[in-house]
Amino acid sequence: MDHLDRTLLKLLQEDGRMTVSELSKKLALSRPSVSERLLRLQEKGAITGFAARVSPAALGRNIQVIIQISELKVSPSDFDKRIVLDSDILECHRVTGTVSYILKAAVTGMDALSLLVERLMPFGNVNTSVILSSPVMNPVVLPKE
Repeated sequence: MDHLDRTLLKLLQEDGRMTVSELSKKLALSRPSVSERLLRLQEKGAITGFAARVSPAALGRNIQVIIQISELKVSPSDFDKRIVLDSDILECHRVTGTVSYILKAAVTGMDALSLLVERLMPFGNVNTSVILSSPVMNPVVLPKE
């Protein structure tokens, strides 16, 4: 991955709606060259997709929480199948250590949080932490040089 690829990744992470023409101007490359680089980065798996970043709070989900699930009572594959169906879950990570899973969820209020915890209790021990602020969100990720 060369300097132009790293710059391309940086630009797209800062503004995913940037057109090939705009990228072409910023990189001083032809549009076909930029398109070729984009395709190559997608084929390599460096770019996995393009999506809008949506604010859960703007959609009425004012409470965001981190949930730790420990002492799993079902198999990880059973838990994985169940958790992908829960619309309150924003992220799910299977991790090492005493905790089996770390989840990020967004709910409309304390009643919704209580219901989410009740839904999760059959799968293991549930520990929740309300997110007060997020000083780092969606940082630009680039390969180490």
